[in-house]
Amino acid sequence: MEGSSLTVRPAATELEQHRRELTAYCYRMLGSPFEAEDAVQDTLLRAWRSLDRFEGRAALRSWLYRIATNVCLDMLNGRQRRARPMDLGPARSPDGPVGDILPEATWIEPAPDRLVVTDGDPAEVAESRETIRLAFVAALQHLPPRQRAVLILREVLRWKASEVAELLDTSVASVNSALQRARATLDSTEVSAADSGLSADDVDRDLLARYVAAFEAYDMEALTALIQEDATQSMPPYELWLRGRDDIFGWWLGPGAGCRGSRVVPTKAANGWPAFGQYKPSPTGDGYEPWALQVLRVAAGGIAEFTFFLSTERLFPLFGLPPRLDG
Repeated sequence: MEGSSLTVRPAATELEQHRRELTAYCYRMLGSPFEAEDAVQDTLLRAWRSLDRFEGRAALRSWLYRIATNVCLDMLNGRQRRARPMDLGPARSPDGPVGDILPEATWIEPAPDRLVVTDGDPAEVAESRETIRLAFVAALQHLPPRQRAVLILREVLRWKASEVAELLDTSVASVNSALQRARATLDSTEVSAADSGLSADDVDRDLLARYVAAFEAYDMEALTALIQEDATQSMPPYELWLRGRDDIFGWWLGPGAGCRGSRVVPTKAANGWPAFGQYKPSPTGDGYEPWALQVLRVAAGGIAEFTFFLSTERLFPLFGLPPRLDG
């Protein structure tokens, strides 16, 4: 496995150096940045408490991944998978019911790039972003937890089958079988790590600036030129999701008309894609209140997908967004 063998007890700073890549791993396993951070904190705490038993025969990195995997498997035990609205049912009419508000644990949650995208070679950074896309993380949740770990370790992190077998205390044949079954399940979801969509760094800055101006002006004509005809929109924690630009506009001008007059503030990239904090006018007329974290998938010169995450009390602090805007 990667990492040099150690002959002395590692310091706490050496453990901390692995935090970001472990957080990315746990996020792919768990589908929530909050749970991922909890899992990594537990991992590092367990590692620190066990350092007196770490003799350096295995790489520190490998040892930490073993602990992190066990933490994630414990957290996933008996739990339903997280999902996106489009995983739970067909697209709905823009003038129909929005569906139930489902518990937070139902949904894939967005993660800021600073938590889960590793630094380094540009090609490695690009691959890291591809494997934390919302759709890919959602597809991983279709896998049983151990298959999920096998696929991430083998296909995303490029570990050898023998290394994964050692980590999971199983055989190489079992690892290869689990990987084959996991690949078949992912193929059935028609989602890959290379799912279409430009990274936040590669998106045309002018396109995003025009989107912000058009959305704040609620200019449907200008937005028509920016949004793909077959675009989709979802709004966790509601079950509702929409397919097609016409239905999206039908929602924005109908049940979602309260978004008129919103302010849109760029923030840290989410899952490799551009993200914005949306603030709606306060009912009191005094400033703007948080409404949604918008995450946009941009492809083929236009916006292909909107995800409006409405859990602003949880997500705005994570993305460094203010709790409200002055008028």
